[in-house]
Amino acid sequence: MKLGNKIRKCRFEYNEMTQQELANEVGVTRLTIHSVETGKFMPSTLLALKISEYFGKTVEEVFFIKERE
Repeated sequence: MKLGNKIRKCRFEYNEMTQQELANEVGVTRLTIHSVETGKFMPSTLLALKISEYFGKTVEEVFFIKERE
């Protein structure tokens, strides 16, 4: 199983926010946001909470478990 996310969708719903803008808001690099979005990096619990809270959503609204493909 892998961790999926809706970060890209959230960014675009939030005035087409860039990865860099989100990174600045949650205290990480743009590359970290990119890596989480593309599934190359699993965020820490703290980062997942920060991202979800920033968008005013629950963790479950932003992150989900993907079944084996």
